[in-house]
Amino acid sequence: MAGEAGRQAGERVKQLLARLGTIEEGEERATLLAATYFFFALASYFILRAVRDAAGVAAGTDKLPWLFTGTLLTTLAMNPVYSAVVARLPVRRFIPIVYRVFIALLLGFAAIIKYGPVSWEPYLGPAFWILTSIYSLFIPSVFWGFMADTFRPEQGKRLFGFISVGGTLGALAGAFLTSRLAQVVGTPVLMVMSVVLLECAVQSARRFPSSFRADTRARDDADRPVGGSSLAGITHVLTSPYLLGICAYMLLFTIGSTILYFQQAEIVGARYADREARTAFLATIDTVVQSLTILAQLFVTGRVIKWVGVGATLAIMPVLSLVGFTALGTWGTLAVFVVFQVTRRAGEYAFGRPAREVLYTVVPPEDKYKAKNFIDTFVYRGGDQIGAWSYAGLSAAGLAVSSISLAAAPMSLAWLAVAFWLGRRNVRLEQQAAAGS
Repeated sequence: MAGEAGRQAGERVKQLLARLGTIEEGEERATLLAATYFFFALASYFILRAVRDAAGVAAGTDKLPWLFTGTLLTTLAMNPVYSAVVARLPVRRFIPIVYRVFIALLLGFAAIIKYGPVSWEPYLGPAFWILTSIYSLFIPSVFWGFMADTFRPEQGKRLFGFISVGGTLGALAGAFLTSRLAQVVGTPVLMVMSVVLLECAVQSARRFPSSFRADTRARDDADRPVGGSSLAGITHVLTSPYLLGICAYMLLFTIGSTILYFQQAEIVGARYADREARTAFLATIDTVVQSLTILAQLFVTGRVIKWVGVGATLAIMPVLSLVGFTALGTWGTLAVFVVFQVTRRAGEYAFGRPAREVLYTVVPPEDKYKAKNFIDTFVYRGGDQIGAWSYAGLSAAGLAVSSISLAAAPMSLAWLAVAFWLGRRNVRLEQQAAAGS
């Protein structure tokens, strides 16, 4: 009886997935498990995100550039260590190691915040901000490298949007919990909750079906180390026009995101003086963003990437940014900022990120972990640096939030050109891979 009930439930799940129009026969288990893995990973991070952003607001825009610099230098130091681990261990072994390093660091911070001396408090905020900023890039980068190594390009176009739904639900859950509990349980308890969820992500990765690989060679290599050198992520990026194009797209995205982050610190900081109130407000924005994103990821993302292609989907973010920065420069109110922030972030999660991850399905396995991680961490933080110090310089020159927004808007035109170039290049590489298989 129980077996029959389970079979019927499984059939209902298959029928539901079939209605979405993106998941084909035999892909259900791997896709659902990937979404579950991503759920736990992003739920873990989004519990910490509002705490980090509140610490950034408390630091003030004058100190934020130095926090970005500290993050960049720490990321650069960590990347060769990470690449060395990737080169020597199979995927299913190095993913738990990477995640559990962050688990140990978070538990250490929770203990220090709870029991450490008050004199340490001025140093804990910046250190936690740097840790969480690195965490926000390493955790999803490892996940998406695994996905790009698992699914074929054609599958990625159909499935990455749906898989992203798991992450969106996780982000929604994490933001919701933080908005409700930040003023009740305190930061150390939030950190422990984040750790528990990250360990659940580890267990999901360990249970991913080893038979569901892109091809026979990949299945045979699933339990072997990726190989290569610890500096391959850097050297491969510097010698590949395609990877350099992805770097350019990432830089332009992160410069705009950093400028918007600084504007958030100024606008929200002026409205909310209390740290817990800022945390709750920012978590509420996260909740709205994820609620909008999930609808797009379920019913729109996979179809858009499949119908209009990767390049046109990548172009959505530059267009949104051009319109948003222009509007913020024209009016400059909290309401306009919230609308722009929500729209831009929802567009990134629903279209920009899934399309960007599809770009990696056509590169060799080593680049999916090493070059991708270098781009997702160091190049990303390099864009932060450019954005942070540019904002500091423009502010020092006397430009207000609205003027800086108008200065940032034209950058989106160059970003748009890079998006279409990457789309054409991706199609060519996919065709070459298909011809050679």
